[in-house]
Order: sequence, then C-alpha cells, then structure tokens
Amino acid sequence: MAGLQLSGLASGFDWKTFVDSLIDLERAPATRLQTEINTNTKKITALGGVESRITELRDASDALNEDGVFDARSATVSGTGWSAAVTASATMGTYAFNVTQRATAAKLVGASDRGAAIASSNDVSGVTLAAMGTGTAVTAGDFTVNGARVTVALTDSLADVFTKISAATGGTVTGAYNDTTDKIELTGSSTVVLGSTTDTSNFLTAARLANNGTSAVASSAALGAITPTATLASSRLRTTLTGLDGSGNGSFTLNGATISYNANTDTLNSVISRINASAAGVSASFDVAGDRVTLTNTSTGDLGFGMTETSGNLLAALGLTTASGSSLTRGLNAQFTVNGGSTLTSMSNTLTEDSHGIAGLSVTPAAIGGTETVTVGSNTSGMRTKIDTFITKFNALQTYIDDQTKVTSSNNKVSASTLSDNREVQSWASQLRRSIFTTVPGLSSSLSRLDHLGIDFTGTTATLTVKDSDKLNAALADRPSEVSALFRQSSTGIAATLDTLFDSYVGSFGGGGLLAGQTTKLTKNNTSLTNQITEIDRRLVQRRSQLEAGFIAMEKAQSLIQQMQTQLTNSFGSSSSKK
Repeated sequence: MAGLQLSGLASGFDWKTFVDSLIDLERAPATRLQTEINTNTKKITALGGVESRITELRDASDALNEDGVFDARSATVSGTGWSAAVTASATMGTYAFNVTQRATAAKLVGASDRGAAIASSNDVSGVTLAAMGTGTAVTAGDFTVNGARVTVALTDSLADVFTKISAATGGTVTGAYNDTTDKIELTGSSTVVLGSTTDTSNFLTAARLANNGTSAVASSAALGAITPTATLASSRLRTTLTGLDGSGNGSFTLNGATISYNANTDTLNSVISRINASAAGVSASFDVAGDRVTLTNTSTGDLGFGMTETSGNLLAALGLTTASGSSLTRGLNAQFTVNGGSTLTSMSNTLTEDSHGIAGLSVTPAAIGGTETVTVGSNTSGMRTKIDTFITKFNALQTYIDDQTKVTSSNNKVSASTLSDNREVQSWASQLRRSIFTTVPGLSSSLSRLDHLGIDFTGTTATLTVKDSDKLNAALADRPSEVSALFRQSSTGIAATLDTLFDSYVGSFGGGGLLAGQTTKLTKNNTSLTNQITEIDRRLVQRRSQLEAGFIAMEKAQSLIQQMQTQLTNSFGSSSSKK
C-alpha cells in the first residue's frame, strides 16, 4: 500500500499540491513575522551606524577638550641651521639671539710618551723587530735608503737593521739607537733620502723616520709605546704600577664614579671602555701617535675633572695627574644676548629657559656671530586639524541620520527610510545642531559662538563648513585661550554640552543610553518573533502530517472500492454469460 502515498494514485486527485498550497496559506502569518524581523534587523544595523558615528564625533570633541590643544606653540627661526623647540604655553613673542661664544667641553690630555723605551741602552742587538714595542707594529719586507733596498724580517734585531742599511748604502748611511731620547738616528755622508713607492715594509713609518733634507735624520718622537691590548702589567708602561693589592687590584674615582681594574687581567682598552660606560660623564681615548690618554667631558661648559687614586697609581702612570704632566683645556660656556640685552651664559649650546628666562623655549644656534630671530606663536595647524576633524565627524553624523530618517516622494509614491519612524533619532540631529550653536555664557561677546570663528551651516543643510578660513586662523593665532574656552569651558563649553548629549545617547563609556535601549528592544522583539515563527512551523508540521494521513486514508478507501467494484463486475459478468 506504500504506493497509495503517491498523490492521486487511486483517486486521481493531486492532493499533495493541494496540501502544499494549504500549508503555504496557513504559513502567511509566519512570513509576515519574518518580514518584521528583517525590518527590525535593518533598524538595528542603522542604529549601530548612528552609534559608531556618534562615537567618532565624541572622539573628535574629546580631542578638542584635551589639555594643551590650544596652548600648543610653534617656533620659527630665521637662521639657516638654527633650530628651536617649544613646549605648550611657551611665552609668545619675537626674540633676537646673538651668540658670541659657543660652549665647548673640557679636555684633559695626558702626558705623552707613556710607554717604556724600546731598549734600556744603546745596544739593541737583542731587540727584534717583532718585539720592538713601537706604537705601530713593524711588518717584514723592504724599504729604501738613498735609493738602496733594505730587506728586513721580523726576526731581525734593530742592530741587524742598522747593519743592513750600512751595507745597502755602501757605508754612506749609518744607524744607531739613542737610549736617552728613545729614538733612532740615521747619519749620512750627504743628504739622507728615505723611502720609495715600491717599499713593502713599514719600518720607516713605525720608526717615525721621515726626510728632512739634511744628512741627519732622527725619529720624530720617542719610539716606545703602551700596548693597549696587553694586560696593564705587561703593557710596557714607562712607570711601574705600585700600590696594588696582592692580586693586582687597584681603583680610582673619576667625577665621583669608581673605576676598578686588575693589572694582571685588565688591558688599557678595557679600562677605557669601563670609563666610557661609567656614570663619570667622560669619554676616554688612547692616542697611539702621541702615546697618551685623553679624557673629554661628555657635557659642554666650564666643568672640571675630579680624579683621585683610591689604590694604585694608574692615573699617574698614564700621565693623567698634574704632577705627571697632564694638560687641562677648560671648557667654555656659551655666551649670547637676547634682544640686545646683557650677556647671558649657558653650559650647553642648547639655550634653554634656564639660561635665557623665556618660558618653554629652547634654541640651538648653528654658528657664532650675527643675530637670528626666533618667533614663538600659536601652533595653529595643530588646532585647525582638530577643528576640521570635528567638523567632518559632525557632518558625517548629521548626513547619516538624515539619510536613515528621511521620507521621499516621487511620482506620487512615498518611500520611507529605515529609521523614518524613529522620532527620537530624528530629534538628536536637531539637538546636536542647537548645542553647538548656543552662546557659551561668560565669554567675550565677540568669541562666544561657533560662527564667531567663521564656522556656520552650509546653506539650508545641517552640515558645517568653514565659511571664513582667515577669521578662524586669526582667532587661533591671536586668541587661542578664548577659542579654548569656547570649546573647553567647564559645563557650558561646546565639548561639555555635547558630552552631556552623548551620555544620554550612548552612555558615558559607549554602553547604555537611549541607543542601547532601542537596540535591546528590537533584539528582544526579534527573539519573540522568531519564537512565534518556530511555533507556527511546529504546528504546520503537525497539520501537514494530519492532512497527508487523511488523504492517504482516502486513497486507501478509494482503492478498496475500486477493487470491490472490479470483483462484482467480474462476478456478474461471468453469471450472465453462463445463462
């Protein structure tokens, strides 16, 4: 009998199509409910668009209410290479700076030739080139003397080199070492000529020998030098380190910072690095050519060096004490005048409020001499940007509300927008317009309304525009504090008035408010409608089952009748034929 479920198989009646039509007819209320849900969903989306634009306008309004917006300053400098910086609320005005002296840093130059001599006597037969102890290490190769080539190896002693020079020049040039001056001396029978472009050894350079146009040439400076990469104990210091503890530890203070060292493990380079990394405010360096250490203050100005040997004598050994021959070049303070006034001083070449007394202004000159003008004024570009952003966000909200609430008519056909029936949202647009164009009490009559800044509505529309840009810029430049009051005055300023409206629309922190109430109501309504649709569909499923069961029963009954009729016809038909 399963075949009887096919529509009209016995009855010839397409009851399935009939049931589908009947169910569709009875589902009409659910279709209307779904249409209502779709409408509500569009309204929720539109309200979300209103909220996002209100939030953007609020952010723009808050930006105008921030501290320092209308106190912002800018500085322009007439001189090339000069620079100036200003803080908020810097004193506005024009200032003529004339710098007559730039600040420099103090420098302490240690005594030179702090390394031990390359030999303790004139006999240098035991001093090899590899271990000669010069500031520049000697390389093997050849060099020329009076056009003759002299070839040397690092295993050669200095005495060997002198012998080779004499042999190469046929005895016309002889060499010797002077232990008193720690220098090499070359003597010739005529003018001594040293070096050529084909030399491959740097012996002449390492020995500090250079042509002087005479028959006697000597090293330009003592040859022995400190080895900055060797431990202090083996660095060839001319002065023996003393006063250390049993492990070789010593220390000194430099501008109040303690510098510790160990003669057996630390090198001169590591001590220099330790000074540079300390809080002493000093930059240390080693001059290979002068064989000396130099200390330079990292800050300019007439500042000295405070140094004390705590334990050990490293400062003295490096020639950094007065007794050991150091030389101090005092730092200079910058000297300048402002607007032709008395001479002022600054330890830094950045002339700050502390030195010239102009609040919030610092000037960095490029050179000495000549007068350059620094002008401090309002930073109108920053203020203008925030005001323009406010106008843009206000217009975006007004335009969106208008688009979502308007009703249009064309060819006698009226078209409603998504929120055209929402009188509350419509009223917000007018509330906002009124709030920004009310007179702020307690302000100057010439700057107490937005239109006093040259800002007004565009024609008959609800959007704002800067109708008089010059008027706005002039107010920002000349009356920034009054513009600030227009927006920022407590309770009654434009920003405060708007904030009260924003709180009512979207809550104080973007949650709650009238918008949230409307959205929640629509969402709950959609939930209820969805539940109603679910219930209707549930009943229609039962209704379809009942209808289909009835028609199937009908098909069964119809089939039985047809079978009985067939049997009767067959029975009576057979009886008649037998008679």
